[in-house]
Formats: sequence, C-alpha cells, structure tokens
Amino acid sequence: MDEKNNDITVLAANREKTIVKTSIIGIITNILLVGFKMFVGLVSNSIAVILDAVNNLSDALSSVVTIIGAKLGAKKPDKKHPLGYGRIEYLSSMIVAALVLYAGITSFVESIKKIISPEEADYSVVSIVIISVAIIVKLFLGLYVKRQGKNVNSGALIASGSDALFDAVLSSSVLASAIIYLIFGISLEAYVGVIISGFIIKAGIEIMIETLNDIIGKREDPEMIKELKRIICEEEAVRGAYDITLFDYGPNKHYGSAHIELPDTMNVDAVDRITRTIQANVFQKTGVILTGIGVYSFNTSDDEAAQMRNEIQKKVLSHDWALQMHGFYVEPEKKMIRFDVVVSFDVDKTKAIEELNGEIKVMYPDYEATIVPDADISDL
Repeated sequence: MDEKNNDITVLAANREKTIVKTSIIGIITNILLVGFKMFVGLVSNSIAVILDAVNNLSDALSSVVTIIGAKLGAKKPDKKHPLGYGRIEYLSSMIVAALVLYAGITSFVESIKKIISPEEADYSVVSIVIISVAIIVKLFLGLYVKRQGKNVNSGALIASGSDALFDAVLSSSVLASAIIYLIFGISLEAYVGVIISGFIIKAGIEIMIETLNDIIGKREDPEMIKELKRIICEEEAVRGAYDITLFDYGPNKHYGSAHIELPDTMNVDAVDRITRTIQANVFQKTGVILTGIGVYSFNTSDDEAAQMRNEIQKKVLSHDWALQMHGFYVEPEKKMIRFDVVVSFDVDKTKAIEELNGEIKVMYPDYEATIVPDADISDL
C-alpha cells in the first residue's frame, strides 16, 4: 500500500507541474495577444478586435484560476479530508466557465450597441498582419494546451485549449470582416462581434454543464468499466465481475468497489490472496484503487443448481427491465436461492422484485428467494 501511495504522489506532483507550466505559457501568450489586439482595436476603432482582446484577457484569467485550482487540488490528504482535495479542480473549472460566460455576455451587449449606433472602422495593413499572426499563435496554443490537458486529465486545461481553438476560428472571422471592409467598404464587424459572443457563451455553458456532471456524478466511461472487468477476470478463479462502482475524488483520483464470482469451494485464505492480487493489478494498470471487493459464490458440484440457474435466468431476462442477473447461488439443504438483478431506471424496483419473487415461487414452491435489485450504474 505504501508503494501504491508513493506512485500516486509522484503522478500527482508531475500532473500539477504540467498544469502549472501549461497555464503559465497560456497566460503569457494571452497577455501578449491582449496587448496587440487592444492596440489594433483602438487604433482602427474596431469593436470586433477589441472584443477579441477582451476574450483573450478572460483566457488569461482562466489560466490563473486553473493554476490555483491545481495547487489547491494537489494538497495532501489530511484528517479533515482523508481522500484529498482533488475536487477543488472542478470548482476552478466552474469559475473558468463563469469567466467565459461573463466575457461572452459582455461582448454580446457591446456588439448590439455597435449595431444600433455604428462607428466606422479604419483598418490598416499592419492591423491585418497582427490579426493574422494572432490567429496562428492562438491555433498552436489551443492545440498544445488541449493535448496537455488530455495527457494529465485536466478538465480546466482541456476547456482552455478548446476555448483557444474557438478563439482562432473567431479571430479568423474578424480577419475576414476586416478584409471585406478594406475591399468592399462594407462594415460587418459588429455582426461578427455578435457571432463571436454567441460562440463564447456556448463554450461557457458547455464547460459549466460538463463540470456539473463531474460534481454530481455521471455514468463512467464504458471503456474503463470494460477494462476493469477484463483485468479482474484475468484471475483464473474469477467467473465474473459485477457491480463496479467508481468514486471520483478529482481528476485521476478514482476509488472503487466491485463484486466477483468465486467457486464455493474456495477458503478465506484463498479469497484474501485473490482479492489483494486484483487490487494490485487494477491499480498498476489503471490507477484505480479498489477499496472493497465483495464476493459472490457459485455452485461448483450441484448439477441441479446449474439447471435452476439457467431456468431462473431465462425467466428473469424475459422482462425488458431486467438487464442482468448475477451472484446466483442455491442452498438445497436450506431451500434458499439468492441472486442479484440489474434493474432498469424506468421501473419501480420494489414492484419488479415482488413480481420476480412471485414467478420463482411458482417455479420452485419449496424454495425461498432472496433477490437484491442493483441499479444500472455502469454499462454491462
């Protein structure tokens, strides 16, 4: 366990360094772009260029917030917060979303004002060159920041990178409106400002929704669940892995639990060894810490039990709302049957289980069934 904690500490430290380094590059780049674009906007009296500069300023502020969130989120666990401070990063992403939304709404209001009371712009060749260079810089910055965000699983960095790519596209529309003005004398910049504002607002809302999903809790990535099941079932004695639940305590900080099916001939010592092996393998290959592994036993030497399982499973899965049956075990001496059923969200669990109990009582009147309803929390 100490080695596991050391690995987590090293990963967390490297992750924090990457986020801070990437964010500092973003801050410096955006501040330079703010200066250039604000100069061009004021000299040419262009609301579109000025709003583009304001957008870059919000990006710089977002990077500052990202650094603060990464620093606070990397704090070591303590008695008050034994699972660490990783979720602070989700709050920083919410602040980034709020800043982006504010910039978008402000830009929209100013653009509407310019449409109502238009002012003539005055672009120069120098202005066109500066805007063109800014587009190229922003494009490369966005690709770099987004790639780094994916490498360290930072929602704030990915959001900042996506926003930078949006900026490059939107700045291209500013450039296009400037060229149209120079060639045809038609001023479209206020309308371009409205379009820019719309994209900024949309980006802010999307960041906020994604972060809210992380905070509230969402269905895990099906590929991750599939990978966890594959790793767990690599152990020869494991017949199946079920009820995998992951608890998100910040980016790259996942704790989880699972149930495994083992033969009823296995003793406690063997169960202990196999569960510890599974925990180590899962952490080494995915970084997920399984804090608990529950055990189902299955009948290994009772042909009648196997036949009962097949018949009951067929009956259970005849219902559309029954997504899976697992953990089946029969105790012939006590006349007991027990198993779990994954029940769809669109039915009443209590009524569904009552219905199943009634059907099984008809099939096996001498037996009592204990059926546990499981929620459809992960892709099967």
